[in-house]
Amino acid sequence: MRFRLLKKNLLALLGVSFVVVTLLFSTRVLLLSDNDTSGHNNDNNIIPVRGHSGEMVKFNFGSLPELTQSVYSANYKQCVHNANKFPGEPQLVLVVQVHNRPEYLRLLIESLEKAAEVHSFLLIFSHDYFSEEINAIVQGITFCKVLQIYFPFSSQLYPSEFPGQDPRDCPRDISKADALKTGCLNAEHPDSYGHYREAFITQTKHHWWWKLHFVWERVQAMQGYSGFVIFLEEDNYILPDFFHFYKSMIEFRKSSCPDCDMLALGNHDSLSDFTRLSNKVLTTGWMSTKHNIGMAISREVYYKLMGCNNEFCTYDDYNWDWTLQHLSGACISKPIKVLVAQGSRVLHTGDCGLHQKEKCRPEWASQRVEDSLQAAKDGLFPASLALNGAEPVEHKAHMKNGRWGDVRDHILCKNYAKRL
Repeated sequence: MRFRLLKKNLLALLGVSFVVVTLLFSTRVLLLSDNDTSGHNNDNNIIPVRGHSGEMVKFNFGSLPELTQSVYSANYKQCVHNANKFPGEPQLVLVVQVHNRPEYLRLLIESLEKAAEVHSFLLIFSHDYFSEEINAIVQGITFCKVLQIYFPFSSQLYPSEFPGQDPRDCPRDISKADALKTGCLNAEHPDSYGHYREAFITQTKHHWWWKLHFVWERVQAMQGYSGFVIFLEEDNYILPDFFHFYKSMIEFRKSSCPDCDMLALGNHDSLSDFTRLSNKVLTTGWMSTKHNIGMAISREVYYKLMGCNNEFCTYDDYNWDWTLQHLSGACISKPIKVLVAQGSRVLHTGDCGLHQKEKCRPEWASQRVEDSLQAAKDGLFPASLALNGAEPVEHKAHMKNGRWGDVRDHILCKNYAKRL
């Protein structure tokens, strides 16, 4: 078919560069072919979406080729829902990375609806799993402008070929010697610990890096936006004074920390001491385990990160945040300095994720949130911020986690930032 993005005979490792270029060139073909109006307008699997100018955009879940075409068409058209209801430039842009935990996503949206001044936000939901249920949840938002973007290299779109899991790929734990004997596709490229790639492991880092580039470079609604972009995940929950605190951090940065590169509106501590810490901030070097929640990035810092495109995409760690910590002070000569909210404005609700698939109880998360909010209510909306500490800003080396040794992942990742 015209829109098929991968050919089976292109996946040999000797041709990996050509494979990835073909993927990305095919992306452009799909975008340019969007005027093709032939389709299945009466298909029950077509979900109509009303765009910013009233036109109906069709998202078709009927078959894999139709789903693929829908993804690229949506990324090209970029219809902003509720744009007529909330005109004007956004005062804050939030980007939410979404996989497939709809109950947690509902909790996040509930918190957004309760946030002060939410009508001035632009919410961008970046999806790597595509379902009618998740689309319906997001498209039910009526309280601010909403844009959905879709990771076009999701393993869902490539169930049996790269960047999904090709049956000809090497098993995770096979030795390199045995892999070379069997002739599996990626035998030459285990990770630093001798393991071979698993698509469900590599996807999150791919999605995060693609999303970062797409939001800053390709999203039309971001043109002219000069503020920070705050990155969240589907299992986050924001406090009602989130925007108030963000504005306070911006003012504090201007007056007291102009060399702060990033903001962290969240932390992984509980809210048990929230009232005392509500107006407290500190400055420190960026660390993966502390500052990867409610992270705010400016366009200037985005450019710094993109200057490390090669290093990000080849560093053998499947975690985007640990990779970012490696870049800070290694590729980026001056370690990233972050202004941190000590009273977190972002809660982490998820009790399951990439490595924990069972015993997911979102109803427990909802109760924990309610308990936390009750404890925190007296500390919301502080009048001003106070510096409570200034820690050294230095490179924090760590042991890389591996699972990112396949040259195909490196090449695809590096090409997100290239225009074809």
